Amino acid sequence: MSDATRDIERIYSTPDVVAKLRRLADALESETSFRIQIAGERIRVPARAQFSIEHERGDGEEEIEFQLKWTHEEADDDADDESVV
Repeated sequence: MSDATRDIERIYSTPDVVAKLRRLADALESETSFRIQIAGERIRVPARAQFSIEHERGDGEEEIEFQLKWTHEEADDDADDESVV
């Protein structure tokens, strides 16, 4: 995993989003880690990641973000319990 700062936003087709969300939901439900590839980089989200939903409104637009957040220490601690999803 790289320590470099990265801020990427990708637009995916509806079928791709559905597939990613379905895999994420399965991982959350089974309390296992989740692997996802975003803009060419594979990322492992540990089972202990915090999940939040954010809503923003302004300038005639609204946005909902589903967010997973974790520290590198949590990811290292979770590595022994890893299950590939």
